[in-house]
Amino acid sequence: MSSKSASYSQTPPVQHFELSEGMQLKVNVSGTSNGCTAKVDFQLTNCSLPLILHWGGIYHGQKNWVLPADFPSGTRTYKKNALQTPFVKNGEIFSITIHLWDPKILAIEFVLKDERHDRWFKLNEGNFRIDIPKDLKCASHPTIPKELVEHKAHLLWESKGQPRNSPQQEKEEYEAALSELNSQLSKGISLDELRRNLLVESNKRTADNKERPTVVNSPSASSYHKRQDVSQWLNKRSKGGTKGTNFPSSALLNRIEKSAGGDDVILRQTFRLGSSEIVVLLKMVKDDHHILVATDMKGATMLHWGVSKLSAGEWLVPPSEILPERSKLVDGACQTYFKDIPTEEGFLQVVDINLQRRDFAGVPFIIWSGGSWIKNNGSNFYISLKSMSSKYGKGAGDGKGTVKWLLDEISEREKDAERSLMHRFNIATELTERCKNDGELGLIGILVWLRFMACRQLTWNKNYNVKPREISVAQDKLIDLLQRIYIEQPNDREILRLIMASIGRGGEGDVGQRIRDEILVLQRNNDCKGGMMEEWHQKLHNNSSPDDVIICQALLDYVRSDFDIGVYWRTLNANGLTKSILASYDRPILSEPHFTAGTKGELIRDLTSYLQTLKAVHSGADIESAIAACLGYTFKGHDSMSGVQVQSVGGLSLKLRENLSIVQMHIEDKNIFPLLEKLLESRIELRPLLLKPHGRLKDLLFLDLALDSAVRTSMERGFKELNTSHLQDIMSSISLVLENICLSTVDNEDIIYCAKDWYRTCELFKSNDDQWALQTKAVLDRIRMALTDKAQYYQKMVQPSAQYLGELLCVEKGAIDIFTEELIRAGSASTLSLLINRLDPILRKIANLGCWQVISPVEVCGFVTAINELISVQRKIYRRPTIIIANKVGGEEEIPDGVVAVLTPDMPDVLSHVSVRARNSKVCFATCFDQSILRDLKSKEGKAISIRVRSTSLVYSDITSSDLYLGPFIFPPIPPTITLRKKSFGGKYAISVEEFTSDTVGAKSRNIQFLRGRVPSWIKVPTSVALPFGVFETILLAYINKDLANKISSFIRLVNDGDLSKLRAIQENILQIKAPSQLINELKSKMKSSKIAWPGDEGDERWNQAWQAIKKVWASKWNERAYISCRKAKLNHSDLCMAVLVQEIISADYAFVTHTRNPLSGDPSEIYTEIVKGLGETLVGAYPGRAMSFITKKSNIKFPIIVGYPSKQMGLFIKKSIIFRSDSNGEDLEGYAGAGLYDSVPMDKEDEVILDYSCDRLIVDKSFQSSIFLKIAEAGKFIEGLYGSAQDIEGVVKDGEVYVVQTRPQV
Repeated sequence: MSSKSASYSQTPPVQHFELSEGMQLKVNVSGTSNGCTAKVDFQLTNCSLPLILHWGGIYHGQKNWVLPADFPSGTRTYKKNALQTPFVKNGEIFSITIHLWDPKILAIEFVLKDERHDRWFKLNEGNFRIDIPKDLKCASHPTIPKELVEHKAHLLWESKGQPRNSPQQEKEEYEAALSELNSQLSKGISLDELRRNLLVESNKRTADNKERPTVVNSPSASSYHKRQDVSQWLNKRSKGGTKGTNFPSSALLNRIEKSAGGDDVILRQTFRLGSSEIVVLLKMVKDDHHILVATDMKGATMLHWGVSKLSAGEWLVPPSEILPERSKLVDGACQTYFKDIPTEEGFLQVVDINLQRRDFAGVPFIIWSGGSWIKNNGSNFYISLKSMSSKYGKGAGDGKGTVKWLLDEISEREKDAERSLMHRFNIATELTERCKNDGELGLIGILVWLRFMACRQLTWNKNYNVKPREISVAQDKLIDLLQRIYIEQPNDREILRLIMASIGRGGEGDVGQRIRDEILVLQRNNDCKGGMMEEWHQKLHNNSSPDDVIICQALLDYVRSDFDIGVYWRTLNANGLTKSILASYDRPILSEPHFTAGTKGELIRDLTSYLQTLKAVHSGADIESAIAACLGYTFKGHDSMSGVQVQSVGGLSLKLRENLSIVQMHIEDKNIFPLLEKLLESRIELRPLLLKPHGRLKDLLFLDLALDSAVRTSMERGFKELNTSHLQDIMSSISLVLENICLSTVDNEDIIYCAKDWYRTCELFKSNDDQWALQTKAVLDRIRMALTDKAQYYQKMVQPSAQYLGELLCVEKGAIDIFTEELIRAGSASTLSLLINRLDPILRKIANLGCWQVISPVEVCGFVTAINELISVQRKIYRRPTIIIANKVGGEEEIPDGVVAVLTPDMPDVLSHVSVRARNSKVCFATCFDQSILRDLKSKEGKAISIRVRSTSLVYSDITSSDLYLGPFIFPPIPPTITLRKKSFGGKYAISVEEFTSDTVGAKSRNIQFLRGRVPSWIKVPTSVALPFGVFETILLAYINKDLANKISSFIRLVNDGDLSKLRAIQENILQIKAPSQLINELKSKMKSSKIAWPGDEGDERWNQAWQAIKKVWASKWNERAYISCRKAKLNHSDLCMAVLVQEIISADYAFVTHTRNPLSGDPSEIYTEIVKGLGETLVGAYPGRAMSFITKKSNIKFPIIVGYPSKQMGLFIKKSIIFRSDSNGEDLEGYAGAGLYDSVPMDKEDEVILDYSCDRLIVDKSFQSSIFLKIAEAGKFIEGLYGSAQDIEGVVKDGEVYVVQTRPQV
């Protein structure tokens, strides 16, 4: 647009303009401190319309507008000669801020546009004009942006040969760069010129590097990888993000729910239209279904609506019985005027449709307001009513774990979607808008559908001609919606990235039309109007698709190979295109290409240009097109081919621009490490731009997707070289891929801490050092667990939708079954897993770990059975000696009867419940680290093998069934008969530690009593009281609990008859029993006299929490694991009595379990300890990962040997509180491992904390570590001496002090 404004004198810094309808515009021009020439602030008041600023800059002596390279977020280019920036609402004011970096811009000219009503606001039929005051532009030279200084410092560092600098040297280089740049500014060089000069210098250096010969397998290429501050990338998922309740903030939704009541709401939908909103509520009112449609639009507004009975594509006239007031029937629809409803915040407009109990599929509608029709991205709005019956699927095979209404509707509309990609993208836009408030599961439904499409499991085109321009516009609308959700719903960004990777970029204006126009020019320029090129031309005109990118690349390869037709077919087939697929198009391609040899040069030029046009629409994650879209490019055109100019994305730092230029030049390099560094640096620089609104956010997202993908493909390209690489090269590769995953993951706390710990082990690298290898192996194990957790999360969240929708759409079963697996393989997680598998055996060899960790060394024979989870068979009784190969062992399971060995790749702690029970029951129990051994063992399903212990390893061999039954190893010896002596109530509801006896409490409490006064003062023992044996049975018989007692008795009879499902019912009823006042008073008295805080002093709610915890301890007598264990030992469960030990919780820094006789070797001269961060439940319970472990020789107690480093992901921490510990008469019986079967319950819930070992004092401070290990070992040795036998001791460490919370004989 050119200038039509009147002449102006010097413009004042603030100007006011009166617009029509009472609107006022204020424009303020000021200087800034960030280095730009000027800042221009626009403010609109008394405005209810979403206006757009249509603007450009003016150079001296020119009338045509210039378009600055940097502009506000949300800005789009209008016909290449103007910028359009939407005003942003902030309270009652609409505003825009423009920062001008170009000192040659003397003024800004603009008009305002009302897009909804297609109106323009001008100044006397000309442009508004704001002159930039000269004093702003002539000020002293501006502050140099940090990015420029860092860029210059980086170039200085490169010029010195990229040395490994210390932090002080980095600071000195930064100051030198700043000084040099300031010197140039003082000579009159502008910031823009500085930027250009730095970019030229970078490009020259890149070009020089490109000409140098590539050195493959150079150790120096990757031996040092710069450590990133990954903590800055930490991104935690907000709570409730996966449950369909993470609605974007909507003031209108809050107002309508407040006005109409938010109860009994079945469905909420919001639609944003500029500054206005439409909200839909589907709710129950007196057994009738009501639809409330509300809007904050001003003036007369009308709902034009209908109903559908079968599918969303229907529009039927609604029955007259359900028409609201102020309605009339018109041809094929109903029109209802909105009614003003007063709220505390003002009026809003509402239509209330009472559907009564009618069975409709949905309600389509559009809105009339302000003299125009308002639609949903060009389509009807639609309210699906299938959620009235089931929002989420019920029952296996019927959509369980999915947003079922969405998948059902996708299935119904697939017939329409398969007409063309335009139809599919338009439907996807509508459904995404409607399902986005269903949270992650809703977007997963869209992902599954579009990925089935991308994998050619669905039809792309069927009997419908559509222009490429129409496809690209439909794509563009879908991508615009996805980028909006990306900003509004941060929890869902991972799924949104996967959706975007399944579709192309699209584009408005002439982007799609160029596909249609340029193929004609290409044919004409190269005299190829017939044969295959004409068939392709017809396909392109009929329905362009991502296949056209592959076809164009195949043609380009064909021409470059001097017209070798084999090359053409190899390119097609490598990308999934076959002759049958080409022949299946509505406009089939049946011929092979034939070109005139003399046109080779022109063909390469034209096909290269056309490939760029196709990628601009169809290829979202293509690295070359993604970089070009962000850096901008110009194609001048030739002959009749039109020129193209793509503006660069605003806000890109110079460092990012430089890195992207380097990536463009080196993307195919054989030496992958420098390329990988630049790919990661680019993602790191790009990350801040992805976290906030931006006018071209979609281009930035596609760039990030392309960089992410390029890291994976480049690394996979270099796998062969890693076979002969140094160990540090593999470690650097892992660092790079770890960082890539951190940048791509939403809930990334665990993987961030893995990366930090990985950096630590890389810096500690010592070749062939076993302690270093042990530490590194522990970090590697944790990374592997993090990847497994992510894979299982995807399997749980994504696969149900793939299964349900795939069956509805008749997708091939094989494609359905591996859907989630292939989704995971497409990311960097699979690449990292391969690198881990490459490094793991090297570390095991250095650390002398071998292939096995033997937890219970017993020689056995048995028949092999492979299972997934040990817990799934713990009730089972095997009738012959069985060796179980279990993929997962949590740590709390019972080992089934008849099992003689459990072998697993899982890593339960050596002192976990299942490990202790295996040793006590003489069951062989071991972890296998070698997948090939596990595969071999699983291949022996049903066959008999023998297992023998050799040093710290296992050796197995095939045997015959007859050998097994003749051999000495069939079943472990039957333990002697064990009996329980039932305890009776002694008359007291609470007792102090001095009153503990064998008749009142279990061994746990008595051992605490024994230690008090006998251990030295540096071993702390917590103060205790107890609810003795018989209290539970006594209060259950009290009158206030008689009804519950009857229910519990009936359930116990059913359990004793074999119905274990009633165990849960017993526990639930126990949690309802009431406390007699005498119990409360006695417990209060004993706790206070023992100086333990009484919960009731903080209010009734705190006592209720304590009482609930006490009941959970009693109820644990009936947990399934304990009941089965008791039954296996032939114990009378009714004779089992439960006391409750009450102690103040020590808010532990660490918790430990010590066995004073090494449980692995049985060596009485060694003390074995495992220690974890936080509370001890992560050590003895089913928490993944390994504890830190060490062995201490009693003869050399000051020198512990660390045998394992921690890989636990989770730590449990708690504030000052009280714990209620189970203390039954069934613990510590000779020949029966009853310890740990029953629950100890804290009054307050523990906080689960993801652990960061990179700064854990026990790991990084060797002096502190030695001190703690010594205190624990000395405490164990002393307590063993007190009892005269090996002890199993549990304790905690707080502020460097050791507390022993219980001890028992080691069995």
